[in-house]
Amino acid sequence: MEPAPIPANEQQRLEALHALLLLDTPPEERFDRIVEFAAAEFDVPVVLLSLIDENRQWFKSKIGVGLCETPREISFCGHAIHCDKVLVVPDARVDERFVDNPLVLDDPFIRFYAGAPLILPEGQAIGTLCLIDTKVRHLDSTDLSILSALRDLVVTEILSPGKMPEVMP
Repeated sequence: MEPAPIPANEQQRLEALHALLLLDTPPEERFDRIVEFAAAEFDVPVVLLSLIDENRQWFKSKIGVGLCETPREISFCGHAIHCDKVLVVPDARVDERFVDNPLVLDDPFIRFYAGAPLILPEGQAIGTLCLIDTKVRHLDSTDLSILSALRDLVVTEILSPGKMPEVMP
């Protein structure tokens, strides 16, 4: 297993993450709606809104897993925060970064992963909106655009805490 490297701006990234005061907070409908939509849109069993701190990836919102967090060193999202676009792993069993990852070899038996990094305006990637499946999958350009748009919506919500979007009549 190849642990994700530490970003060059790790200190600034962590400061920005902690300043948001989102870690270890209760679920929020504004994030849960986005995660639920992503699960339905992409027909995947697991969707996570994951925040990466010093030692873990913590799930602000989730569908399909009972855990609230996993160690950072085994996280796929730890790799995704190094990307400026969606990280897609069609089959983790053949990707050298993940082939012997415990999340691939054992429950939840991850095969497919797509993680859209949550990048703040100042450039710090604080986590991901990610799709996970136990089947090998591929995303086309439309799928990537939709996932990126949902990621942008998550970032907008993060930057406007507590505000629910108005519902059109």
